[in-house]
Amino acid sequence: MAYTKEVLNLAVEVGEAMLRSGAEIYRVEDTVKHILNAYEVDDCNIYVLSNGIFASANEGKEDVCSIIRHVPLSAVHLSRIAALNQLSREICSHECSLMDAWIRLDECKALKNYSMKKQLFFCGLGCAGFAWLCGGQIIDAVITFFIGVLLRAMILMAEKYKISALMVNLSGSFLTTAVSLLMANLGLPVLQDKIVIGGIMALVPGITFTTSVRDFMNGDYLSGVIHMSDALLTSFEIAVGVGAMFAFYQMITGGAFGV
Repeated sequence: MAYTKEVLNLAVEVGEAMLRSGAEIYRVEDTVKHILNAYEVDDCNIYVLSNGIFASANEGKEDVCSIIRHVPLSAVHLSRIAALNQLSREICSHECSLMDAWIRLDECKALKNYSMKKQLFFCGLGCAGFAWLCGGQIIDAVITFFIGVLLRAMILMAEKYKISALMVNLSGSFLTTAVSLLMANLGLPVLQDKIVIGGIMALVPGITFTTSVRDFMNGDYLSGVIHMSDALLTSFEIAVGVGAMFAFYQMITGGAFGV
């Protein structure tokens, strides 16, 4: 009983860590099942959603056990997923004992994300690149770079202080539009729409939308709906933020956009 429970707990812990890092549903299910089989727990049932794991082992036997975990939707951490995949491979090839697996799992969970400076710089660079690719000029890309840096800083602060993603998306898109309008009204030769397009790319849920499509293709319809709903809701929040800033600007200027 104790052995089965510990193995099931390890498998679910690995699956939870993968799910928290943004791994696909089918990958989490396969990983949990393969870990259980590697430790000779063959009678098992695994059901994974975008925000939860349901697992049971040895049903109908004396050492039957089950685990349910709630896993909130969170940001993607690819390096952690890669480390957890490697751990599961070593477990399946019997290169890692049960005790060593727990140690390795803690090491995988402790993996740090990229430094703040790198995240700020490359988020700004990505936003500037989108502004340029959409037809913007050099000055548009430069302005969008600083908007991207600011938005990434807002996202990191929101994660630290547990601020709702709703507030981040609304305020971020509102701020992006405000800066673009300010630059245009200062008389700078900017393309205001390109700045907005590039800036909001820091908020657009591209990975979430892609994951939802992949879930649908794999037959995980419920998880696909969850991810799709999250992506559409985020897109709606961004659109509301941009539209609210335009409406506010039109109200205070009497309809003269001046762009």
